[in-house]
Amino acid sequence: MARALPAEHVQHIGGWWLRHSANSSWWTGTVLPHGDAGRDDLPRMISAAESFYAGFGVTTRFQVSPGACPADLDATLARRGYRRDSPMSLQTASTVDVRAQARPDGLRIRLDESPTTAWFDVWYAVHGSGIDPERECKMLGRVSRPSAYASALEGDEVVAVGRAVVDAGWAGVFGMATLPEVRGRGAARSILASLAGWATARGADGMYLQVESDNDPALRLYDDTGFTEVCGYHYRTQSPSPIRWPPRQQGYDRGTARAGYGEASAGSASTSRRDSPAASIASTMP
Repeated sequence: MARALPAEHVQHIGGWWLRHSANSSWWTGTVLPHGDAGRDDLPRMISAAESFYAGFGVTTRFQVSPGACPADLDATLARRGYRRDSPMSLQTASTVDVRAQARPDGLRIRLDESPTTAWFDVWYAVHGSGIDPERECKMLGRVSRPSAYASALEGDEVVAVGRAVVDAGWAGVFGMATLPEVRGRGAARSILASLAGWATARGADGMYLQVESDNDPALRLYDDTGFTEVCGYHYRTQSPSPIRWPPRQQGYDRGTARAGYGEASAGSASTSRRDSPAASIASTMP
């Protein structure tokens, strides 16, 4: 996910990705704590992450994914006062199954290699509340992996959008958005099928996406198009506390954050986590 939603500022600590983007989608500014960490190291690594985000004047938020994160992370964060929020569902499907669900009478789909103004306008109309559009455009411009931006057209007007990013045999689906007046007409289904065909042509046999666990319409759509849940995950957000001011906009005390930590190798995770579906997909995300 991190390469499909690249943050402005990224720091690596022992296999963890610390990410921050100002005034952009909040999930691009969370910790991806993939990789192993011993019980004694975990508190120090959490403190290093907190120092990173305090340097930008923001609270710390962790993505907690079973099978990809240290086993004791969630409980440790809870003891430190982090609140649990934003339950999510990680889902996968084969590109063959998604393509098979296309409606023959669906809207016409156009694929572009980069977001058009019309594509972005529809996405922003649905999801852009509180988000700086210029920074979100810059985030999309930082994506370096092969990407497709799908637009569903009613006549010449874009009414629904989605995008996919191919990485290591998987196609991640992001930015699904349909204008209210055309919902229920198969636009999203057609977009998914079109992105699945594009992904297949680029060697990706599987697709993944994340969806809010309480978003019933989206869950029904993805179930109907062949997606099944791999696991649920959630976020842990630091409880409000005084943050030093002014924030260090250029980063944080790297000496403190790196104390005692080298770059962990991909093989450092335990066998059970490394072999799980969630860990397999997570390995393509950072």
